[in-house]
Amino acid sequence: MQDMVSANEAAFVPGDDRADELSDRDAEILSFERQWWKFAGAKEQAIRDKFEMSATRYYQLLNALIDRPEALAADPLLVKRLRRLRATRQRNRSARRLGIDLNIDA
Repeated sequence: MQDMVSANEAAFVPGDDRADELSDRDAEILSFERQWWKFAGAKEQAIRDKFEMSATRYYQLLNALIDRPEALAADPLLVKRLRRLRATRQRNRSARRLGIDLNIDA
């Protein structure tokens, strides 16, 4: 069984133009993220229904996806917005750990 290659190893082939394109699932994830959700629970249920995965796994994939140049090329406004939101959440999380209040009232 040494001839078997994992899906991740088979996915990237140097010099292969297809490696620079988004997969159908990645494109669907970006399309899904363009939608606005009034309630978080509704989005999590939709993730389970559409992608047949947990919300945790979905967000892991999304986090990796928005770091890829192919995603940025496919939808720059969306990817930049998602990156900004992620950076804000990371900054707030770090501040909470350090006991810093970032909510500055002007």
